[in-house]
Amino acid sequence: MALLRVLGLGAVVIVALWLAQAEPSVRLDALFATLAHLTGLLAGYGILVMLLLMARVPAIEHGVGADRLARWHALGGRHVLTLCLAHTAFALCGYAAHTAFALCGYAAHTGTDVLGATVDLMGYPGLAAAAVGTALLVAVGVTSARTARRRVRHETWRAVHLLTYVGAALAFAHQLAGPDLAGGPFAVWLWTLLHTTVGTLLVWYRLVVPARQALRHGLRVTEVRVEGPDVVSVVMQGLGLDALRAEPGQFFRWRFLSRRLWRTALPFSLSAPVRDDTLRITVKACGDHTRRIRRLRPGVRVLATGPFGAMTAHRRTRRKVLLVAGGVGITPMRALFETLPGEPGDLTLLYRAGNAAQLVLREELEGIAAARGAALHYLLGPSDGPFDPLAPQALRNLVPDLAQHDVYLCGPPGMSTAATAALERAGVPADRIHSEQFTF
Repeated sequence: MALLRVLGLGAVVIVALWLAQAEPSVRLDALFATLAHLTGLLAGYGILVMLLLMARVPAIEHGVGADRLARWHALGGRHVLTLCLAHTAFALCGYAAHTAFALCGYAAHTGTDVLGATVDLMGYPGLAAAAVGTALLVAVGVTSARTARRRVRHETWRAVHLLTYVGAALAFAHQLAGPDLAGGPFAVWLWTLLHTTVGTLLVWYRLVVPARQALRHGLRVTEVRVEGPDVVSVVMQGLGLDALRAEPGQFFRWRFLSRRLWRTALPFSLSAPVRDDTLRITVKACGDHTRRIRRLRPGVRVLATGPFGAMTAHRRTRRKVLLVAGGVGITPMRALFETLPGEPGDLTLLYRAGNAAQLVLREELEGIAAARGAALHYLLGPSDGPFDPLAPQALRNLVPDLAQHDVYLCGPPGMSTAATAALERAGVPADRIHSEQFTF
């Protein structure tokens, strides 16, 4: 993928920068210093990459997909944190006992006693910034761990996650003050340019663009409609919404300016195409925030950031298309079911639910199927039942020429993983299975 190649090339440039400054030596303190130099540069570059992935740059979001970016961000964050800790360990020879060894080596090298070495080392330019920045990144990493994330409120997790920006700024200050960029003005210029570019993208796409959209479109809730058990549709209206260029299959991050919802931006897909300056989402109550959405009143202002997501008609490579939805994952599939170009017989929708009462937007789906000559199948039954309607043979029975289809898939993580595996075993190439998952 082009983005990964560019990011990989950047890492190669960083290593080349380190090699240009490295001075070969067999001394132990010099070895620790050069390893600290390398891990510090790679950690600083990694922090910039993590920020870029979450900057919500449309070209990156649309080309890669928001869910894949989030996975890269989570995986990359663990590597960056490891590099930060390795940098600290190499620079100080680790915590506790390792630190004592490093101070002794430093003292012998400088001709001072251990106490004097400690004072000198703690007074090193930028060390305080590095210590605070590393502590902040560790806090972000700990609260983002899967086991901790389940126990931390979303607002708390978000507030802690914002400390990444402070940690990145402190790391930048540390590297400018320390030896990592001591190779000359080019290194300083390159590092400053990278930080300035990423910082500008963050400010523009996470602050300026949302504020501009809010002022331009004046989006407000006009209706909250019950669609089924614990499921509602929220209809919103604004001005000039065609300028958003939102496509079926995409989602926005919605911030409802009510007393108990304004602090959190929630990701929900459009459940209908944009028309008549109206947007609609369909939400299942599965937590505190989604339950509060049911109590929204007409007139509430809405800040919508986006659109995001790459599960659109642009992914299509075949004439025939199969849409597979599970639960409230029907929302983007419903929009695609209505709008994907096709002749009668080209589109098939499989809708998986526990029972008929859990089917959402059923009348709309049946109306679209009838109007377009499309196939619509409800796959009902408990997920742990004896018969799996998404098994490879069951899929081939419903769609005999399945291997000739593009497949769009949206549902709970477990269902999506199982369906993807079944589709591949049924003969659908992996690059023709298009799906996105996002959580909050």
